[in-house]
Amino acid sequence: MRSLVTIQKVKEISPIADSDFLELAHVMGWQCVAKKGEFKAGDMGVYFEVDSFLPLDERYEFLRASSFRDNADNGIGFRIRTMKMRGQLSQGLLLPLEKFPELEGCEAGSDVTEKLNVKKWYIPETANAGGTIMGDRPHGIPASDEIRIQSALELLEQLKGKPYYITTKMDGTSGIVYYIDGKIGCCSRNKEIKDEEGALYWLPVYKYGLKEKFAKYGKNLVITGEIIGPGIQKNKLRLAEIEWNVFDVKDWDANRYLSYDDAVKTCADLGLKTVPLEERGEAFDYSLETLLEKAKGKYPSGLDKEGIVIRDIKSPKAISFKVLNNDALLKEKD
Repeated sequence: MRSLVTIQKVKEISPIADSDFLELAHVMGWQCVAKKGEFKAGDMGVYFEVDSFLPLDERYEFLRASSFRDNADNGIGFRIRTMKMRGQLSQGLLLPLEKFPELEGCEAGSDVTEKLNVKKWYIPETANAGGTIMGDRPHGIPASDEIRIQSALELLEQLKGKPYYITTKMDGTSGIVYYIDGKIGCCSRNKEIKDEEGALYWLPVYKYGLKEKFAKYGKNLVITGEIIGPGIQKNKLRLAEIEWNVFDVKDWDANRYLSYDDAVKTCADLGLKTVPLEERGEAFDYSLETLLEKAKGKYPSGLDKEGIVIRDIKSPKAISFKVLNNDALLKEKD
């Protein structure tokens, strides 16, 4: 489960030009607009990441004008999203720790998401019929959810000097196909979906003939990719038909993810597309600021891309993180 709310120490405070009431508070790799004088460097605060969905609570009522949401997918509460205030990017919400007596005794870095009853905000990903839910994703079938680099800056140092690759983050919905001991199955991010030819999450199987190909290939695999196209996340790539772009291939029997090159070869053998490769190199040496710039850009359609994913080329899941395009985040309205 993603750590949406944590206790963090303020790294520094920086001013906002021409503002008598606001300043920037820096936590981890993020910056938040805060009331002037509310924090100083070294103070402890409760940090709510972007995509946190806060419950109704008097402490959050000041967010009502900008952040209140009421819909069938998420319920009633306050959505935290990327915003610009007085010309400054604000990503997340930082509140003084003393406003939360129920967190007494919690230390820096503590995950308090459940204690504060905060959920993840979900933008409805698809208008298509996803399929009939059979139950939760089977045990052992991995979920796909990359961490944002601003929440794990240590990964920059861990990847430094190692071979790496950067792919485009496609704007769709995650679809999982597995073949284990002769059984083929499909899952959304969290649920297993019944085998129905018209179901969105079974589209990769029927479109690419995977029942026959897996049986012939003879290996137990779990393959995860982004389903993109009409009716999914506003189809920012402006595709005429739905596609599946693979980004993870797991050898089930060996319990390991394939290296980038082995995964690409496996996909080629099965006639599958992979997510677009933007760059590969022998020695990673990028700063956070440089990666935030690299994450900007457009899809071939001319619309803002969602961002990029950076990984260790030999062990893709050992070091893996995403960098989202702030230009695209600022345009989110849902």
